[in-house]
Amino acid sequence: MNDFFSFTKNEFSENAYNEMITALMGRFKSFQSVGSQAYKPGLERMEFIDSLTGHPHKKYKCVHVAGTNGKGSVSNMLASVLAATGKRVGLYTSPHILDFRERMRIVSEEGVELIEREEVWDWVRQWGETCEHLDLSFFEITTAMTFDFFARRNVDIAVIETGLGGRADSTNVITPVLSVITNIGLDHCDILGHTLPEIAFEKAGIIKPGVSVVVGESNESTDGIFEKKFRYSNMSVSGNVAKLVFADKIAPRLWDDWREIFAGMDLKGSYQKKNLRTVLAAVDMLGLETDDKCLESAIMHTAARTGFRGRWELLSRDGDAVKIIGDIGHNEHGLKYNFAQLQSMLDNGEISSLTMLYGSVSDKDVDAVLRLLPRGRVHIVFTSAKGTRALPAEDIAGKYCADCAAAGLEPVGYELSGTVIEGLDKALKYAGQAGDPKPMLYIGGSTYVLAEALECLKQYLADNKETV
Repeated sequence: MNDFFSFTKNEFSENAYNEMITALMGRFKSFQSVGSQAYKPGLERMEFIDSLTGHPHKKYKCVHVAGTNGKGSVSNMLASVLAATGKRVGLYTSPHILDFRERMRIVSEEGVELIEREEVWDWVRQWGETCEHLDLSFFEITTAMTFDFFARRNVDIAVIETGLGGRADSTNVITPVLSVITNIGLDHCDILGHTLPEIAFEKAGIIKPGVSVVVGESNESTDGIFEKKFRYSNMSVSGNVAKLVFADKIAPRLWDDWREIFAGMDLKGSYQKKNLRTVLAAVDMLGLETDDKCLESAIMHTAARTGFRGRWELLSRDGDAVKIIGDIGHNEHGLKYNFAQLQSMLDNGEISSLTMLYGSVSDKDVDAVLRLLPRGRVHIVFTSAKGTRALPAEDIAGKYCADCAAAGLEPVGYELSGTVIEGLDKALKYAGQAGDPKPMLYIGGSTYVLAEALECLKQYLADNKETV
């Protein structure tokens, strides 16, 4: 018996649970910690553990969500809408930011439930040795645990977000009532392919016979991939009424009122407009019976209803001297919207200065992101999160200066920090300099940077109740 499984032979305690989660993420490597080394293509292992646990996902309906960016936002919005119709909704997303249990939530009119620590403990006690024998990945284990959790809690429907890709993703053992593909961008190219059509092929793997599909954003280089997969998947389905729609080519229900809905949303990123249209198209495809006001309210209050975090999240409070925004956007396809929004806020005077705490993992196209950084009254603290995937701050700064030189531009002011906690302290002090009427601090570039910063901000906000 190895050290990992010896944890579950003891009595449950908070300390023992925390040690077990650390061991779980160490013994069965997660993409969150080691990147592509954790990826195990193919569904054979997942299908086997799924059969051993009794195919729990067959006990409820599912909506399957894939895409390069926006799938977390779309999944949470859909869960909020489904819960507003009186359903008990399972919500499976990744990665987590602060607590492993964030990955598997139940959303209902009563609020949000996370899986209990004791339930995680008991599941690992029951199935851990099997997981080791099958050599499952961390994500495969989490997926199997989630499917079982939702079945035991008697959800009516579950919104299941893919982890990576679609065709070979461990969530792809389900047969959903609707498949949603948000968009296609160049990310995880070492695994999914180096062109948009190659990546689209992987995402299109969630398309199933007789199941309708919503694609959020059309693209002439990828539309044909989805159309062909949908057509071939349904060639032998008699009496098929499944449809394929591109959300940005139709006017779904309530789209005439999108400006009012968008303005009232608690998800404030400008990129949410695209996700909103995708969600409205998905609601149409699901044929949900709910009045317009209920639907609008559910979408507007998504973060409050589902506990969704890390998407243009306001981390400061009214009265704080510095406005603080955190976002887990981490690739060019997503950060172009964030950085454009920041630039617009500077240009129109909504903020008077911008300080950024920015870090990245090494397997992203950092150069493409750095070329998008805002300019003007901007100061950047380049930092590095914990873990082997993190790109050192000095490497980021070197790339930034090289990119600026190539473009004939002067770099904005910047400094380096080897840790997020040190970088946050520097960024807060710089942003809080006296005489600046509307300073803003943006924290992002990586889920891991934001996660570490959130832990540090707890104490900062407690110590600084009114001013910086």
